[in-house]
This record gives sequence, structure tokens and C-alpha cells, in this order.
Amino acid sequence: MDALCHAVEAYIGHSNTKKTRQYAKVAVRLIVQNIERVYEDGNNMEARSNMLHASFLAGKAFTRAYVGYIHAIAHALGGQYNIPHGLANAIIMPYMLEAYGQAVHKPLHELAICAGLSTPLESDALGAEKFIQAIRSLNAMMNIPCEIKQIQEKDIPTMAKHASKEANPLYPVPVLMDQGELEAMFYRLKNLEVRQKELIQKYVFSTYRSNPSI
Repeated sequence: MDALCHAVEAYIGHSNTKKTRQYAKVAVRLIVQNIERVYEDGNNMEARSNMLHASFLAGKAFTRAYVGYIHAIAHALGGQYNIPHGLANAIIMPYMLEAYGQAVHKPLHELAICAGLSTPLESDALGAEKFIQAIRSLNAMMNIPCEIKQIQEKDIPTMAKHASKEANPLYPVPVLMDQGELEAMFYRLKNLEVRQKELIQKYVFSTYRSNPSI
């Protein structure tokens, strides 16, 4: 799932090239086609070879095109709670891809087509939705949880600050997020939906007061 995240974040970022897009597409297709086979049968050498190739290509993609907020948040969680990096990426990925919204619909649809999850005739929004749902399905298949229970509310501002400083300006993310939005993401990962909504409203109201013309 870490390799999948490398490919996806490289593809949706703003520093990709023709080569990195090609690497990412092949990596995504190989992972979607082989990860379940490997999970169910570790002795399947063909599937394991395909996954190794995918991991290599995803590494080539993100080495040039970088990653994004998924990795930045995963690094903060790993540093704070020693949560395994690939596990953190797997849990964060669908939430962050949803949070990016329309800005990533087109590239996610392209990846969905490449992986056989969508068709060119479907809308970008639907293709992106199918791709995100496929990630959730992979997580469920491998018994990966949909929340991070280790998160402590008192640690969220510090982790959001670290993630924000790492991602901006280092990573060419498709959408810039402020610290309040990143704090809300940590609350969502903790499954504290009510607190998340309160935080978003607080920052939206604060932004409006400072610039009522928006």
C-alpha cells in the first residue's frame, strides 16, 4: 500500500513528467492486479515479481515527482506513535484523496482506467470515486482498519504543524491545506467527526472575518 501511495501521490502532484506518469500508471495497474493474489498466497512468485516491479516503478515515479499530504501525515503519525508507515498511508489515502476533491478527479480517473476500475466513458468524478473505493476495498480485504485509534487529541496541533511544514513548500501537492484543515484530517482519522466539523467551521469563520470579500 505504501508503493501504491507512492504511485498515486506522484501522479496527482504538480511535479510529474511524462516518464513519472508512465511509471505510476504501470505501478498502479500491477498493484491492483496482484496485491490480493500475493496477500492470499505468498508463494505466488509471478504475483510477487509483479509487485516487486510495481514497487520499483512507484519508487522511480515519486523520487522525481515527490509525494504529498498522505506521506506528510503518515510521517507525523510514525514519529509520534511509531505507527508503521505503510499502514498509516493505507488508512490515510482514501480520506486525503476525497479531501482533495475535484482537483484530483481527472488524474484519479485516469489511474482508474489504467487499472481496469473505470472506463473513459464515465465522468472524472465517478472514475475518481471508483478508484478511492477500490483502495478502501483493498484495505478491508487485508484487515486494515479505517481509523487510527492511537491518535491523542492533545497531539493533533503539533502533528498538523509538522505535516504542514513538511508538505509545503517541499511537496507539489494538488491542493494546499492550512493547519486547520490538517488538524481536521487528524480528527477524521481518529473518527471524531463532530470535533472535525467544529474545527472546519472555526477556521472557515476565521478566514471569512479576516477577508470578508471571499
